Amino acid sequence: MKWLKRIGIVLGVIILILAVVPFFISLNDYIPQIEKEASARLKEPVSIKSIKFSALPLPHVTVDGITVGRTQDIKLGKVTVTPDLWSLLGTTKVIKSIEIDGLMLTQKGIDKIPAWTKPDAKPDTKPQQPAAVRVESIKLNDALVKLAKATVGPFDARLNLAGSGELEDAAIVTKDGKLKASVKPEKAKYRIDASAKAWRLPVGPAILFDELDIKGIATMNDANLDQVRAKLYGGAVNGRATIGWQKGLQLKGNFDINRMELKQLVPLLSPGTNVSGKLNAKPVFSASAASAEQLINALRLETPFNVQNGVLHGVDISKAATSLINKEGSKGGETRFDELSGHLVTDRGAYRLTQLKIASGLLSADGNVNISPRQELSGRINANVKAAAVASATVPLNVSGTVQSPLLLPTGATVTGAAVGTAILGPGIGTSVGMKAGQFVEKLFGGKEKKKP
Repeated sequence: MKWLKRIGIVLGVIILILAVVPFFISLNDYIPQIEKEASARLKEPVSIKSIKFSALPLPHVTVDGITVGRTQDIKLGKVTVTPDLWSLLGTTKVIKSIEIDGLMLTQKGIDKIPAWTKPDAKPDTKPQQPAAVRVESIKLNDALVKLAKATVGPFDARLNLAGSGELEDAAIVTKDGKLKASVKPEKAKYRIDASAKAWRLPVGPAILFDELDIKGIATMNDANLDQVRAKLYGGAVNGRATIGWQKGLQLKGNFDINRMELKQLVPLLSPGTNVSGKLNAKPVFSASAASAEQLINALRLETPFNVQNGVLHGVDISKAATSLINKEGSKGGETRFDELSGHLVTDRGAYRLTQLKIASGLLSADGNVNISPRQELSGRINANVKAAAVASATVPLNVSGTVQSPLLLPTGATVTGAAVGTAILGPGIGTSVGMKAGQFVEKLFGGKEKKKP
């Protein structure tokens, strides 16, 4: 009976091998042909590391190590295709799911997608035939979008498709769960619903949103976000925006900002600028650029603004106005204010602050300030300080220096007049009278502030 036992063992091993082999079959011999056809369709080199067939838990094909482009503009770590086996006998082959792990899409890859999805120049005049292949669902796991200066993700995405191939619904969620978005067809358009908590903007300034809710309608060319609500830096934002991507990127919209603390926000928008206080503003903005990363530099924004109970760091307006001889008195320090208001226009990195008004106890000031794209300052501020040294006179101060190191200096005529008045009539009244006389002479002989073109 030992021989029967041995034969049984051998047969068992053979049966086991025959049972396992179909579940794990290498299809690498087909790789060159697949690479050639895919490269011809995309007009970009396509590389595949391996292809294999497995029968468990459901029959599927796994493709590993796919790259597209000479510089590997698109990478797919693993693609698992699970077909409906019975459909393979019919006219339309049904793919139950396509699961993509480790997608990495670069800016170059994004730029090439429109050309790959562009319809043929010559329309097909043949009667429309049933689709040769129909996909029911697509899943993305650990996907990344790598731009030149930013990375979006990792995130997961799920797309469910109808029998006609049209989108039924889609959902996106970041791996940390901080951002969620859904898309659902609505006639010929798509309804967008996105929400985020403790989420930082991945492109442009790293603004942190405590809460963000966006609702809108999208087409293949643009998205109209008619409801944008956010809570950040202790304040609230409500508004709407429109984004277009048919030719580059276009952005426009308007927001209503209420009681937003500037201390942490301003350095993100303008490095080196240090100001605190609660901001109220109604910005209207627009931008047009080739990519998302370039939008912030192409931004044009205009808004009235009001800041309550804050501090301007790096400059002491009161000290600059009362230190008429000592130039060092106009450097450093800080200006505390009860209210700072004005009108702001930003255009491609340049800032124009007009109708400025500052109120704080003994100090009141008004004026205009310009900030160049290189962070250079220019303009004039008229400061009125209720102090014995100048008898509550208005002192015109020229603004210069940079955002990081601002400089306020009284005009030359003001300094000269103050010195003469002090020498003749003494400090206080003499200083005040001298300053006013100097300012009068300056205006009389064309010393007014020159307007920027």
